Amino acid sequence: MTSTSSADIRVRLIQPADNPHIAHVIRQVSAEFGLTADKGFTVADPNLDQLCELYRQPNSAYWVIELDGKIMGGGGVAPLQGSEADVCELQKMYFMPELRGLGVAKALALRAMEHARELGFKRCYLETTASLTRAVRLYEYLGFQHIDGPMGNTGHVDCEVTMLRSL
Repeated sequence: MTSTSSADIRVRLIQPADNPHIAHVIRQVSAEFGLTADKGFTVADPNLDQLCELYRQPNSAYWVIELDGKIMGGGGVAPLQGSEADVCELQKMYFMPELRGLGVAKALALRAMEHARELGFKRCYLETTASLTRAVRLYEYLGFQHIDGPMGNTGHVDCEVTMLRSL
C-alpha cells in the first residue's frame, strides 16, 4: 500500500454535484464485496443517485471524502426510520481501497456520531453484513454492541449484523 499524507484527504459535506461520484463509489465497493441490489443492500436504494438531497433532510448529514480532489468515500447519519425519535442510523459508509487502512472510516464515524449527539440523538444504530469483517471490527472498536435483530424499517433484509451504541 502506498503512503498517503493527511494533507491529500479532505472531508466535507456532500454537495449536489457529488451525487454521481459517491453513487459510483457505493456501486464499485458494493460490487467488490458482492453486495447486490437483489439482496436489499444499499445499491438497491432508490435514492442512491440523489444522496445530497436525501441528506439535506432534517437531522441528517452526509460527508464525502476526497483524495487528491477525487471522491473516494463517504458516510452519513440520519434518523432511523420506524424507530424511536432518539435513535439515528449510521449509513452508507463506503470507501475505495485507496482510503482503507488510513483511519478515515473511524474519523468519519466519530464525526457522524458527534453530529448526531449534537442533534439530540441518544443512540446510534447500524446494519452491515458479516462479510465486511474490517467494518464489523471497526464498529466494535467504536463501542457498538451486537443486538439480537433489526430495528426500524431500513429495508436491508440481508444485513444480518445489527449493532447499537449509546451516544
